[in-house]
Amino acid sequence: MFELKPLSKEAIPHSLERVERYRLLNKPSVSVSICHDILNVDPENQEALIGLILALTDQFAQAASGGMNKVLEIIPKLREEYDRAYYTGIIYERQAKARLNRAYPGSGFDAYDLLHEAMDWFEKADQMHPSGNEDAILQWNSSARIILEKKLQPRPKDDHEHPLE
Repeated sequence: MFELKPLSKEAIPHSLERVERYRLLNKPSVSVSICHDILNVDPENQEALIGLILALTDQFAQAASGGMNKVLEIIPKLREEYDRAYYTGIIYERQAKARLNRAYPGSGFDAYDLLHEAMDWFEKADQMHPSGNEDAILQWNSSARIILEKKLQPRPKDDHEHPLE
């Protein structure tokens, strides 16, 4: 078996740049690996945790299950309440987009529910955003536009009474 080589603390800033670089090159699995290397040295590194969230959600389109719960487990490690709300919204929004791209029966209903949840989180984040940072508004608007452009609807309520057998 292989034993992973530890990263030095001095290498963390450069490694964080690599996380972003590999995400931009559409190689999120490499970014995930680098984030784990950083977090092995500095378990509370906020940039690495956020990079890990983003790289894992970049993979939602490829993964059958999407791994949403795995990513949501990272959220409590974020120190700032704003970041916890904002990145929870990002997770739901990206899962919604992945479901839409899969285009399975009912994917539009699932995407609507996920986008609605994302918008709730973006609304919470917006109420506490840092001065000059209105990313939560931009994400809320983006989610709303997807719902409007794709004409997504909530899942119909089952109003039929089912007799007991």
